[in-house]
Amino acid sequence: MAALGPLFFILLLCFLPCNNGFPTHRHPHSAHHNYRDALTKSILFFEGQRSGRLPPNQRMTWRRNSGLSDGASMKVDLVGGYYDAGDNVKFGFPMAFTTTMLSWSVLEFGGLMKGELQNAKQAIYWATDYLLKATVHPDTIYVQVGDANKDHACWERPEDMDTPRSVFKVDKNNPGTEVAAETAAALAAASLVFRRSDPTYSKLLVRRAMRVFEFADKYRGSYSTGLKKYVCPFYCSFSGYQDELLWGAAWLQRATKNPKYLNYIQVNGQTLGAGEFDNTFGWDNKHAGARILLSKAFLVQKMQSLHDYKGHADNFICSLIPGASFSSTKYTPGGLLFKMNDSNMQYVTSTSFLLLTYAKYLTSARTVVNCGTTITPKTLRAIAKKQVDYLLGDNPQKMSYMVGYGTRKIQCTAGFSVMNSAAPNPNLLIGAVVGGPDKNDRFPDQRSDYEQSEPATYMNAPLVGSLAYLAHSFGQL
Repeated sequence: MAALGPLFFILLLCFLPCNNGFPTHRHPHSAHHNYRDALTKSILFFEGQRSGRLPPNQRMTWRRNSGLSDGASMKVDLVGGYYDAGDNVKFGFPMAFTTTMLSWSVLEFGGLMKGELQNAKQAIYWATDYLLKATVHPDTIYVQVGDANKDHACWERPEDMDTPRSVFKVDKNNPGTEVAAETAAALAAASLVFRRSDPTYSKLLVRRAMRVFEFADKYRGSYSTGLKKYVCPFYCSFSGYQDELLWGAAWLQRATKNPKYLNYIQVNGQTLGAGEFDNTFGWDNKHAGARILLSKAFLVQKMQSLHDYKGHADNFICSLIPGASFSSTKYTPGGLLFKMNDSNMQYVTSTSFLLLTYAKYLTSARTVVNCGTTITPKTLRAIAKKQVDYLLGDNPQKMSYMVGYGTRKIQCTAGFSVMNSAAPNPNLLIGAVVGGPDKNDRFPDQRSDYEQSEPATYMNAPLVGSLAYLAHSFGQL
């Protein structure tokens, strides 16, 4: 995760998912949380992370235009996109993953989102418009704007930044397979979001996704090698690029139905890690997400050639179930899924989304997961709900880890002069989800503690889908 920087104004944002004709499950009792409010705020958060020239309907009005000359040093237009977290750098790798997960949230649960669907789509547009600019030249992707080391030495608003807007790219000579394949996944997933509402734009996205994936696969190498000085330790690729190739191919298969992508998955799946036993899903490692995504083709679309992905997905699910024979997931005493100290909440939101999505696929196929004992879709939904409820306030601290939601909220501000003060924030990043508590449910609530207090776009993106499902299932939408 990027270190804490100048944009650390906290903002609330939630994402809502879509139904696509699959059965939904309403709970008979009233909800303890206002998931609809959290959803609204989780999406609003993205407006606070916007870079570029802001539109007239910008709702987070304390944010102003920024980065209007981005790309000029390389004679390319790179204005727009999102700042990833609390700094003023545009990192292409996590931005693409954010876009993929926002799109997946809408694809699975957007049909439930009602009035928030258009806001969620606008959040995706803001990202894809930028990713189209970043991939405008064949066999080249502009993957970062801003020098993170110099940016993190400052604590200033993006509107005021005076740090270098250096541009970094990957190309044939300096490949970046993981960032290229993730960008292809983002464009392909988003093309499905806009297929009906904006078919011309959708076709542009899917054509670009195909071209970018071909580049990713043909010129293999990690961007962390050629750009190590600039992307590490912020967004180094630790998991390699095999997971992104499988993930990108899975999204292109879903978006195009072109047999060549199904063939690619069948031929390369095992060498790309389809059967590896890892259970961390986030901006770096996409294996678990690819397994769940490909399991849909078997479970729902009855593609027998992808039968193995049901087993691969089940292994991931079983690793999460407390007490199951294959369980390998740690939980805090208060019940929060815990992977690591730095920005742990990203794994909470991404895993919760996968649980709800897989529950949807299992329900459609009228099947279950066998973890030594039978695990039903209802169990998966209950685990996901518990994680989201913890985030929203059902935790030992009795506090919400989403800015602007709940009665006791986290607050952060800008300016080194006030960073260490106890004064409230002048600008609230409504909807922002912060890194979260430690393994013992403790949260120091200090602005300088970026590992626990910094928000990021990829924490919010999968949460949008989960909140949409929960808001609908409790009759709030």
